[in-house]
Amino acid sequence: MKGLARFVLAAVGLVVGTTAALAQSYPSRPIRLLVGFPPGGAADLIARLVAQSVSVRLGQPIVIDNRPGSGSNMAGDAAAKSAPDGYTLLHAPDNVFVINPHLYAKMPFDPGKDLVPIASLIANQYALAVHPSVPAKNMKEFVEGPGRATPPLFYGSIGNGSPHHLAMEVLKQHAKIDLTHVPYRGGGPAAIAMLAGDVSAMFGAAAIVPTIQSGKFRGLAVTGKTRWASLPDLPTIHESYPGYELTVWHAWFAPAGTPQAIVDRLRKEVNEVLREPALIERLTKSGSGEPYITTPEEFQAKIRGDYETYGKVIKSLGLRIE
Repeated sequence: MKGLARFVLAAVGLVVGTTAALAQSYPSRPIRLLVGFPPGGAADLIARLVAQSVSVRLGQPIVIDNRPGSGSNMAGDAAAKSAPDGYTLLHAPDNVFVINPHLYAKMPFDPGKDLVPIASLIANQYALAVHPSVPAKNMKEFVEGPGRATPPLFYGSIGNGSPHHLAMEVLKQHAKIDLTHVPYRGGGPAAIAMLAGDVSAMFGAAAIVPTIQSGKFRGLAVTGKTRWASLPDLPTIHESYPGYELTVWHAWFAPAGTPQAIVDRLRKEVNEVLREPALIERLTKSGSGEPYITTPEEFQAKIRGDYETYGKVIKSLGLRIE
């Protein structure tokens, strides 16, 4: 028995030593970070801001690989099927894990099983903005005028079933208005379309905050339960329609099977970066959100809760993408 105990202790020591060595030697080459949206939108901006600082701490470049399409499913699938060695990671907004599984008839991968959370990054809300040609200066005027126009006005989103899309569909239910959805492949393209007057309204975050601040878009309200520091003069939709609230988050994930030592190392570095005053200022000024630092247990609970909440909304709307 004593011999067996010594063997077990030696084996445990070997594993601990190997794990520690792995964490210390990682990374030894550049890391690829998959982003499911094109350059210019909120997801791309947040990914680049965080990756730039994390790469300095890791001593290796983090290369952004934009893979737009299917609400980030293409990027998620590529990450899920990558080698679990810490050299391919996924930057994902919440929709990949809490919306897409309810929305798509066939998912190319299982987000809950094929990917593991590294760290939450930011939490944010959206602003409802309209093109300057829309004759509405506040929520009441928008709902009672353009929101009930015939034929309905067009509104843009970053894609079918995206949080931007669901935010407007829930507003349509609350305010009993009618608008026609036009999906785009990311916040950047959607904002460009509204600048051109192709759509009259949209929900957005980082992609539209500068255009609201410059007066190119007219901001009407924000989606959180409290006012947004990036646009403090805008009221919340909740103030006009109690019960309306929508917030979003972004996070980094790794393929399932990635050594825990690597996941822990990445989480540590990301959390340290999220505490940097310079990064916090850049995130806030760009409208990208506020740092959202959680424990693994807290973040898993958030994913489960949002999954249930969005599932109910999508079912009530009858949304489905074949």
